[in-house]
Amino acid sequence: MKIRVRADLVYRFDPPTDAIYKIQVAHWPGQTLLEERLTTTPAVDFIEDEDEEFGGRTLRAHLSGEVALTYEATVDNGVLKGLPPVTVQHDWNDLPAEVLTYLWPSRYCPSDQFGRFVERTFGGTTGGDRVLRILDWIKAEIDYEPGASDSETTAARTFIDRAGVCRDFTHMGITLCRASGIPARAVSAFAHQLQPPDFHAIFEVWLSNGWWLVDPTGLAPVEGLVRIACGRDAADIAFLTTQGACQLVRQSVTAEAIQGLNAAPVRPSVRGRAAEDASPAKSDDRLSFRPRPSMPQ
Repeated sequence: MKIRVRADLVYRFDPPTDAIYKIQVAHWPGQTLLEERLTTTPAVDFIEDEDEEFGGRTLRAHLSGEVALTYEATVDNGVLKGLPPVTVQHDWNDLPAEVLTYLWPSRYCPSDQFGRFVERTFGGTTGGDRVLRILDWIKAEIDYEPGASDSETTAARTFIDRAGVCRDFTHMGITLCRASGIPARAVSAFAHQLQPPDFHAIFEVWLSNGWWLVDPTGLAPVEGLVRIACGRDAADIAFLTTQGACQLVRQSVTAEAIQGLNAAPVRPSVRGRAAEDASPAKSDDRLSFRPRPSMPQ
């Protein structure tokens, strides 16, 4: 599917502070970047980095005052498929070394606290069947409720409160999968058909020798997802991390399917230029990876 994505971010950095953005489309197998443009007002001399393993990209700079950033891209995200129940769970000895870190507890996903719960609730299932049972449990037990959580909310807190937004659903799913011995990691994405539009948090599991994307909220079809970044949990995939405080002025995110586009893949450089006027739409709380001081690495 060919998808056109756009993010308009306007933030005020007062006093000046260091900032890291993760909003660009990832260079990921099966996901082809066709066109891309980034503009800023005022012009910003970003340092651009790319993770060699995941293809995730970061923009970093020391920012001051009000900064408007517009990112636009056209992507062919290939053919993404839903998780089949027959996908196989691997013994830990058979996992690739780079996957092992996604078995362990992390800041927002204390999976070591849920071993007894997953055996009582999902015992007798493995692999894709267990993951789908976990998703069914989340759908039945966790209410989607903006404002019910904040940037400090862990899966343990969501388990108690039984409410949250997409990052909380994702942390809950990751936690229960890891507690089941299944590697799982967080993914940030642009999402076609997500309403209202925003950055979206989902996760993926390692089964049958590959990563499979799932949306624990059920709010966006897997076929329309465009990957931005991945990591252990929200701390690794926040769209904006700052050393000091910053203030949201306005923000909007869109992802629209398009037809009939023919273009060659590109890997452009990033340059700061005068930005177009950003949309005044206010961001909702679906992806609550809000900027805050000292976001952990």
